[in-house]
Amino acid sequence: MILVNTDYITGKEIEMLGLVQGATIQSKHIGKDIGASLKGIVGGELSGYTQMMIEARNIATERMIEMGEKLGAEAIVNVRFTTSAVTPGAAEVMVYGTAVKFK
Repeated sequence: MILVNTDYITGKEIEMLGLVQGATIQSKHIGKDIGASLKGIVGGELSGYTQMMIEARNIATERMIEMGEKLGAEAIVNVRFTTSAVTPGAAEVMVYGTAVKFK
């Protein structure tokens, strides 16, 4: 599956199939949350949260790709990510785009 954040794929004529998306809500356990609070005092990367967000983006992207495959897509264009805090220590990641096939 080709994923791009543009509305075209160079050298390809595309036919739109529809909007596809994937989402997940991730959280870290209380130990990581306490560690992050302490790190907030002294500064630095919150590596536990960085890893959590990487995992969340990967899960959401896989879900979007699955939805595109069900439509017969060969690619997804205009791919965009959005995040939002759901509760302290938990975040939603959503990815969406337009499923297309080649003419």
